[in-house]
Amino acid sequence: MPFQERIIFIVGNSRSGTTMLLRVFNNHPELMVLNELHFFEQLWSPQDKGKNITKDEAITLTSKLMLTQRIGYMTHDQDYTKFYQEAKTFVEQLPTQQFCAEDIFFHFAKYEVALNHKKIVCEKTPQNVFYLKEIFELFPNAKIINMVRDPRAIMLSQKNKWNRRNLGGDYMTKKEAWRLRINYHPITLSKLWNAAINAAKSFMQDKRMLTVRFEDLLEQPQTTIQKICHHIDVDFNEQMLHITQESSSVEIDSKEIGFKKERASNWKKGGLNTTERWICQQQCAENIALFQYEKENIKPSYLLLIYYYCSFPIKLGMAFLLNLNRMKNIIETLKRRWK
Repeated sequence: MPFQERIIFIVGNSRSGTTMLLRVFNNHPELMVLNELHFFEQLWSPQDKGKNITKDEAITLTSKLMLTQRIGYMTHDQDYTKFYQEAKTFVEQLPTQQFCAEDIFFHFAKYEVALNHKKIVCEKTPQNVFYLKEIFELFPNAKIINMVRDPRAIMLSQKNKWNRRNLGGDYMTKKEAWRLRINYHPITLSKLWNAAINAAKSFMQDKRMLTVRFEDLLEQPQTTIQKICHHIDVDFNEQMLHITQESSSVEIDSKEIGFKKERASNWKKGGLNTTERWICQQQCAENIALFQYEKENIKPSYLLLIYYYCSFPIKLGMAFLLNLNRMKNIIETLKRRWK
């Protein structure tokens, strides 16, 4: 099956339905979705664009990409050197021996899709929403699917994400679960949701990007997936509807097939107190209205409000320290996340 010289990027705020779309795409005979490679931001920064790297650096980069793709991003085994020999062979067989990191990324994507006998490669790293400008510059034929979800639903999912270890995500380490618990704070999550939405706004009119609400995917799966297929120039396949129930932060993984509409409103059933929801609505009011999410008429607890605002700088500082190894260029990352 001939490889198409383009990449489809699935982006959006974390917990916005990007993993569900991954499972939808992987049920298509031509599509293959790579794991979250976290190339942009962790392995590459805008300052690296066009910069030549050595053969050894190319092999190390490829080894890291192979580790993330084959084993996963949150697993116990993070020894990328085990892929050294395969990475070395991969690099030595490239058509040129002058490398830059973005070329390695593209050829690696091409390599993986060929191994899996597919035709079109997709990459799902939600945080790539902060690098749309660079993606379109590096890969002008790219297509983007930008997933959007109610920020209160995302807040509930993020609040419970650490518990994926007990819901079927046994790949997650205790250290990763602890990092996720520290990351959660209603102010932090609200600001990050706004940042992701605002990062995509500049490209809303770009025909290469399609914005999809998670709620529409759940409530009208066939119509929404057909629209997505039209955007990425592939034929709709009925098998795309036959996804299993996995990766939820509030429900245990199951092999049940289909889309559960009720997941769109799980946040209304508990798990977030009124103060958390009020903070979210205050911080995200403009973008909540933009995507036509209904605003609740609620009031906060003033004691909890004081607690959240006082704890915010402490939790933010702790989260910053626990996420340092996830940022190649710390200042660049913070600028994009806190615009």
